[in-house]
Amino acid sequence: MRYVDGFVLPVPKKNLLQYRGIAQKAGKVWKEHGALQYIEAAGDDLDVKEFGVSFPKTIKLKPGETVVISFILYKSRAHRDSVNAKVMADPRMKKMMEKGPMPFEVKRMVYGGFTLLVDL
Repeated sequence: MRYVDGFVLPVPKKNLLQYRGIAQKAGKVWKEHGALQYIEAAGDDLDVKEFGVSFPKTIKLKPGETVVISFILYKSRAHRDSVNAKVMADPRMKKMMEKGPMPFEVKRMVYGGFTLLVDL
């Protein structure tokens, strides 16, 4: 069964272009190592009032920040573990991580692995 890694993180709007550049490079690395799909999306309509709890409230957005969500799709959890091991050992990823501070607060990033419930 296919498997998804999901991320939710706050990114200062002024850093979105820098974040996008990093995400594009990282996405290429993940895809080269076997990820089926790599998606990053920036919040656009986050002020929901009809139901639930909004992303800004949940992730405690600060003024000037937006929410970015990411999904990486794999064939299975075992495939995900294999791909991620290759990605983490890839010198391009190491170089990106060592390049300097990330354009968001890593400590506020939310991450997890998910088994698909519905796949249409």
